[in-house]
Amino acid sequence: MDLSEKREKPVKELYDAVVAMDEDRVRALCASLVADGVDAQFAVKHGLMAAMEKAGELYAYNVYYVSELLLCADALRAGLEVLGPHVEENASERKKQVIIGTVEGDIHDVGKNLVKTMFQATGWIVYDLGKDVKPERFVEEQARVRADIVALSALMSTTMLAIPKAIRMIKAEDPGVAVMIGGASLTRDIAAAYGADGYGHNAGEAIAEAKAILLRLKNNATE
Repeated sequence: MDLSEKREKPVKELYDAVVAMDEDRVRALCASLVADGVDAQFAVKHGLMAAMEKAGELYAYNVYYVSELLLCADALRAGLEVLGPHVEENASERKKQVIIGTVEGDIHDVGKNLVKTMFQATGWIVYDLGKDVKPERFVEEQARVRADIVALSALMSTTMLAIPKAIRMIKAEDPGVAVMIGGASLTRDIAAAYGADGYGHNAGEAIAEAKAILLRLKNNATE
């Protein structure tokens, strides 16, 4: 983390407390940061959000499991309750938006909900369409909110066949939107064959993949 000497220790302690799933310590540290006049937005970005991304990495490498990841998210939310009122909104820093849902015919949403939690915990605005979502519903929501990414989930090999149609319809509505997919039956090769812009193997990888997709699209647009 690129922290000034003045802010480095307390914000690093906050980072460590989130990774350690210590909700009470996170609350106490955030209150102390506010009392000491440390910039709340800086603490959120480098303490809370960075820690949640680290938790996602630990999950991706099977160091943490679902329970640990959710406890980290609880600790992060506790910190946001304290720091949130002290964060000054910056109009030039628009929050990224994602539409997420499990595709038509699939009623499994545990993995989707975990990915949703990771997006929310790292500052994204999330529009959750739920499970068994028809392609038309994804299209309607994208036409309404113009999200940066549409994320499609499918657990079963039978229901993942709904993904190519959904991607075609979403791209027809908004050719510039990025679509990423994930689920137990999917792979990166399948994602490419289906016309997706990216693939997340699990919740820990999803955020890094989403950032990589948007960076790649931005770079392509400037070439």
